[in-house]
Amino acid sequence: MKPENKIAIGGEEPPAMTQPYPLHGDLVEAGSLVLAADVGGTHARIGLLRARAGAHPPLEMLAGHVYECAKWPGLGEILQDFLAHHPNGRGDIARCALAVAGYLRDDELVSENLRWPVRISELRERLRLDRLDIVNDFEALACGTRFLSASDSIAVIEAPGTTGPTVVVGPGTGLGCAVLLPNGDAPLVMPSEAGHVALAPGDEREIEVLRRLGRDRAYVHTGHVLSGPGLVNLYRVMADIEGVDVIHAEPAAISAAAMAGDDPLAREALSMFCAMLGSFAGDLAVMFKAGGGVYLAGGILPFIRDFLLASQFRARFLNKGVMRGFLTAVPVRLIEHGQLGVFGAAAIEIEAAARTD
Repeated sequence: MKPENKIAIGGEEPPAMTQPYPLHGDLVEAGSLVLAADVGGTHARIGLLRARAGAHPPLEMLAGHVYECAKWPGLGEILQDFLAHHPNGRGDIARCALAVAGYLRDDELVSENLRWPVRISELRERLRLDRLDIVNDFEALACGTRFLSASDSIAVIEAPGTTGPTVVVGPGTGLGCAVLLPNGDAPLVMPSEAGHVALAPGDEREIEVLRRLGRDRAYVHTGHVLSGPGLVNLYRVMADIEGVDVIHAEPAAISAAAMAGDDPLAREALSMFCAMLGSFAGDLAVMFKAGGGVYLAGGILPFIRDFLLASQFRARFLNKGVMRGFLTAVPVRLIEHGQLGVFGAAAIEIEAAARTD
């Protein structure tokens, strides 16, 4: 493994939707090192970052690497490999933050997305860390948007934006969501389980999809369609409705067939996926009065970017009755910075350490 070296977030372009904020806390020490990871069901993104007090951006990534989880026996082995290959050696790394879709139960990390068990005390001892914290993956993403520049995202819906919360939502192995709340120079991040709210169909075809998804489950939530497995669910339901055989078994294959244009069933499934994502993102913007905008994240959307931009996402996002006027001022952007969760996790860890040290 050869780590990427000196990756810096942001650039010289004008800032994007959210105002750039410094790391909060007078005790944040320039040069402080933190090991941070954004761990999902498919990939683990690892980075070693250094705080830069008073600088913009206030974090610098000294080394980073993306691991395929299926190729490793455990998270400990991944982190040890990363540290072994860091050009400066083990050094003074005493803190680590793991961004993951899950929660702690006593000493165990509980996550449906991870392929291996993770015990925090064992991992801390193995890596010789003073502190190891777990943060929600979309909480880390929302925190990371504080440091975005325009070049780190692309416009899905151009709009001026206003003062207010910023929503981050995205389909991946599951459907994640978090909200960045204005609070002076130290915005607050509110994690959310919005992906588990009940699925709300928007037309007759989607009502039929909901009806069929409900045949073998007592509760159909939005993540059952707006996720990688959810796209597979949509495709299989479409095949059931049309009375044809299922050809594709993986979300990547369905997306590829849809974008190639040679599989009408896959194309309809992905079209419905994008339309329903627009509806859901609009619901969240209304729910949180997200004048600051909506960021789209997750592992799927960057690969279907052109399809998404040409889809019914915009129409469904704005189709909220009397709230349409509000939503026309809400910008929507697609995050294309692959290490944003790592930056966000590092920022949360450094600021937490500054408050307690």
